[in-house]
Amino acid sequence: MRYHKVIVTTAIGALMSTAAAADVLKIGASLPITGGFSIAGQKHKQGYELCVDMINERGGILGREVELIVSDNRSDPATAINQYERFINVDGVEAVYGTFSSRLTFPVASILAKNGFVHPIPAGGALRIYTQGHDNLFYFQPNAAEYVGASLKGIIEDLVPEGEGPMTAAVVSADDFFANAVEAGFLGHEVTNPADGSVVADLAPGYLEGSGIEVTFTEKWPEEGFSDWLNLANSIKRSGAELIIGLTASAEEAVQLTRALKTVRAEPKMVYFSQGTQAEFLEGTGESSDGVLVHTSWHADAPFQSTLGGEEFSNQDFGAAFEAAYGAAPDEDSAIPFAVCQGIEQAIVGAGSTDNAAMGAWLSDRSKDAPVRTILGRFAWDDVGLPVDKPFLMTQWNGGELQFVYPTDEFEGVQEMSYPKGGF
Repeated sequence: MRYHKVIVTTAIGALMSTAAAADVLKIGASLPITGGFSIAGQKHKQGYELCVDMINERGGILGREVELIVSDNRSDPATAINQYERFINVDGVEAVYGTFSSRLTFPVASILAKNGFVHPIPAGGALRIYTQGHDNLFYFQPNAAEYVGASLKGIIEDLVPEGEGPMTAAVVSADDFFANAVEAGFLGHEVTNPADGSVVADLAPGYLEGSGIEVTFTEKWPEEGFSDWLNLANSIKRSGAELIIGLTASAEEAVQLTRALKTVRAEPKMVYFSQGTQAEFLEGTGESSDGVLVHTSWHADAPFQSTLGGEEFSNQDFGAAFEAAYGAAPDEDSAIPFAVCQGIEQAIVGAGSTDNAAMGAWLSDRSKDAPVRTILGRFAWDDVGLPVDKPFLMTQWNGGELQFVYPTDEFEGVQEMSYPKGGF
């Protein structure tokens, strides 16, 4: 049951209401409910809300009912900054949940660090976020975006028959914080600290060159307002690329690119997108989705065991609860924020208070043998806030089903990857 504020007009009632409000544990989250990231933002809101509701049903955190305060940042970085400052200085929150996207997370990280808050990050994979020197960053996905390409490289080396892998690639990307980070890993770029220009990671030669794959075409489209998908698809086809890497900023962009590739009758051996695990992608592409690979942090069939409200809680429990609450199956955009909420609950209980320094110390002390346990699996973090020993899951759409295909030894339920893709 969600916490609702009640105004009581009698003197005794006002006193009781003040005492009850003082015992409420306020947690703030600024999310892109409208604007370019609105679809993911809405799902993040659902994930946070469901988790808080279920925690309250189990007695709250340290006996205190949780009030979740969500504000719409309209997908705008400046608004997100202002909202977190308001949460802390006006609303009196004792903890926060992170926002969606690297573009919003990067500036928010500085504000939360300045105020000494633990910053649990659901969707902010760009390595530059973690090289600013901030303490108490904790990323609730497998690794920085620059390293996603390692999983595709592994698939080509481990699952594609020798001598039959793609030899050429087209890399097309949105001019987006996250997409640019994934591109840097594939192409072997340097990652610099935006504050002083120093190199924080040299990704040469890149995952493609390291796999002996020649890049025959690259293109970057603007962050907003791009619509020339057919010309882009024609250029990709003319390049003769056997591997298409589409680094989109949203599932909707992945839909537009897929439709355009179908229109021009492209026939690559392999297609990988950085976005597309969502139901919206399947609805927008239909059978054209078959064979498309997408990395993910979560899969419905993963047998992850976690805790919620001090009770055992499985990934399958989450799926059932989400469907009951919202009438639809969850995807990773709602599973990841749910895991963030689980992590903050465990941090507060572990620290015995909402003191953010103590919460950060407790999270930093997690290890393989004493992790944070979530529906995304187990988490422990390195000194900059990136997870340790946590591989990306690679999925593939086949027959309208998002199947887990790699790594093959992570857990049971892996399915055989279809290859080559062929036409759309």
